[in-house]
Amino acid sequence: MSFKELLDSWRESAAAPRTARTYDVRLPVDEAAQLAALADMFPGRAPEQLISELLGVALKEVAAAMPYVAGQRVISTDEQGDPIYEDVGPTPRFMELARNHRRELEAAGPAARPKVKRRKSGAKPRARA
Repeated sequence: MSFKELLDSWRESAAAPRTARTYDVRLPVDEAAQLAALADMFPGRAPEQLISELLGVALKEVAAAMPYVAGQRVISTDEQGDPIYEDVGPTPRFMELARNHRRELEAAGPAARPKVKRRKSGAKPRARA
């Protein structure tokens, strides 16, 4: 999914299911201001949803940017009959680790759906104590 597709999905659909695990982050001021701007532009999305979805797109781009490193073992052939070598770069390890962590997170069970307070368009987010 590209960032453009993400913006389109914010206009059209609900958010994906979430895990029970939470992550606390402190954003740099510029990124916090941009997040607040997106929350104003898309009032149906809580800032936490926006962060999750932006992170999802960024992680897909990181995975796509990992270099392919050809190993010695031929794992297939392409349409022209040329050999395709196994990837010994970081991608296979990343994918395996991600699968393992996904299984652990799924075993922990889904999170209860949090009640999201909707704010009026243009309203400023309240500061947390």
